[in-house]
Amino acid sequence: MTYRIAIMGATGNVGREALNILAERRFPIKEVFALASKRSKGTEVSFGEDKVLPVKVLEEFNFTGVDFVISAVDSKIAAQYLPKAAAAGAIIVDKSSHFRLEPDVPLLVPEVNSHRLQEKPKRGIIASPNCVVIPLTVALKPLHDLAGIKRIVLSTYQSVSGAGSAAMDELFNQTRAILVNESIPEDVFPKQIAFNLIPQIDRFHQNGFTAEEEKIALETRKIFEAPLKITATCVRVPVFIGHCLSVNVEFEKPLTVDTARTALQKSKGIFVLDRQEEGGYITPLEIAGEDVVCVSRLRQDTTVASGLSLWIAADNLRKGAALNAVQILEALIKK
Repeated sequence: MTYRIAIMGATGNVGREALNILAERRFPIKEVFALASKRSKGTEVSFGEDKVLPVKVLEEFNFTGVDFVISAVDSKIAAQYLPKAAAAGAIIVDKSSHFRLEPDVPLLVPEVNSHRLQEKPKRGIIASPNCVVIPLTVALKPLHDLAGIKRIVLSTYQSVSGAGSAAMDELFNQTRAILVNESIPEDVFPKQIAFNLIPQIDRFHQNGFTAEEEKIALETRKIFEAPLKITATCVRVPVFIGHCLSVNVEFEKPLTVDTARTALQKSKGIFVLDRQEEGGYITPLEIAGEDVVCVSRLRQDTTVASGLSLWIAADNLRKGAALNAVQILEALIKK
């Protein structure tokens, strides 16, 4: 069988990556539609090595006959248009945060909780998690199965591409301006991002945590179906692509570094680069363009009865977003 697929937000970072991945993985496509807002009308996007697609206006599009939708738009637009697409019979994989915590919407990472995948989701919508939660849960699932996670403390180092194309432009323009001694443009971020770190992603809540930090805790608990203790600090870094996580995990049962490393090496979607030597770890530069979640810097935490520290890295546009959505569709058609 072949399928008709629509990509909402096709001109954005994640939408373009979704089109690339569909072509790379030879997804069985009969027809593909690139959808975006009215301001993109008349433009084109690439699909595969030698094809271009005309961009269609989302507000004017009729979803009748579309089998699948990959939604790479913000929560407000997702809330408005995804129920319409579902009512027309499409199954949607949504990257926005709008539906993720709804009890009747599956929140899926295929390597972690594919058992939650239904042939036809009740509301026609499957949510894809936050771009940090995906690599976090992929890396921790084998360890959770072995020893049971009790508590997670993590700090994230998130690239500017997670905030969209304008954020990438801002990093480039600020870097250039500093190097040539021009005035520094600021628009997307609350402080200068070039040659700097910003310990804020998304808005602050009254408890002092940001919305991004709370998303990580709530979504991870939903995926693992367990009331895990999780605390996060999210930091935006002057890197174009690639999210990294410094993670400390306390377990219910004893777990050695060697046992953990072996379990990770045997797990699907994980690459372990963990040499205790100069350069024996992964960086954002090296993970960009890759489909795997990479784990490095595995070490025992001797301050608790059973704990490990590790470094996790992934391409946030691919496995952290577009690839996970495509993998959900692949799992769905296998069902």
